[in-house]
Amino acid sequence: MSAPAGPGAPRSPWGAAAATGVGSMPGGDAREAAKTVTGSLERLPYLPELPARGPGADMTGRTAGMLVEMYARVEPSGWRIGDRPGRDTRRARAWLGEDLDALEEFTQGYEGPLKISAVGPWTLAAALERRNGEAMLGDPGACRDLAASLAEGLRGHLAEVRRRVPGASPVLQLDEPSLTSVLRGTVRTASGYRTYPAVDRAVVEGTLRDLVGMHDGPVVVHSCAPGVPFALLRRAGVAGISFDASLLTEGEDELLGEAVEGGTTLFAGVVPGDGQDAGALSDPAGSVGGVRTLWRRLGLSPGLLAESVVVTPACGLAGASPGYARAALAHCVRAARSLADNPE
Repeated sequence: MSAPAGPGAPRSPWGAAAATGVGSMPGGDAREAAKTVTGSLERLPYLPELPARGPGADMTGRTAGMLVEMYARVEPSGWRIGDRPGRDTRRARAWLGEDLDALEEFTQGYEGPLKISAVGPWTLAAALERRNGEAMLGDPGACRDLAASLAEGLRGHLAEVRRRVPGASPVLQLDEPSLTSVLRGTVRTASGYRTYPAVDRAVVEGTLRDLVGMHDGPVVVHSCAPGVPFALLRRAGVAGISFDASLLTEGEDELLGEAVEGGTTLFAGVVPGDGQDAGALSDPAGSVGGVRTLWRRLGLSPGLLAESVVVTPACGLAGASPGYARAALAHCVRAARSLADNPE
């Protein structure tokens, strides 16, 4: 984990008034998605996911395809670990290669932070089944093996991104929507009649800390679920925490204040991702009004606002139309600028 920034030093590689997306985009055209993302987000573009293409292009399948010496296949119940790489593994790797080809095409000459996402170890453990149909989450040894395989796979993936986009400084995002359920013991077993025991918080934190330490750049953890464990993630050394701002409660104020004062960037999901309310894109300053209110409530310096917050959609944009997705990313950019122009 990097040391806190000194006076006048930038808090993050993306600077102040930054915006980005979460991960997924609509449709199945990798070139169009990469063109939209890189054209809309000059400061913090990212490698899009296109789950509409089918199994292997979804976030779980893409990450399963990155694993080293561990392979997964699609079953009616979901992704299951197998003995050897099969059609589903090859397809996941082919989709990822296509996505990287498109990203490389539209980042020629780019220099700066570039966000790459993968499913984090605990959400992956809750999603991947063992051969008996139960989640890997139910076997501590399997969880350790999975985390080690994921770390090796991410090393290779990040190296490939650096090779294709030499000017990029990769930012690794770990998607952990099931993290709170893992900690609370509410992930259901295959039968649905019971739940897996809660995983010890120290074990969860240690696994995440090891993954954070694997990457020599910033790591962001994203969860669009309620009850994001802000304190645990800070202790694990993440540079940023990405969340759906509409799910915050005033009971989390102290945790958010401690995160900001400790140098953690808040990736605030303030723009609806489903595309159901086009009117939500009519007022960029209004979209971050809740963030300003939070800042005042916490008594934080207005000067820290644009440096400490990255504006994002509330979650992925896969369920929206391509037009809405483009407009949402552009709206996030305008909303982020409004934080810098009018922090009060």
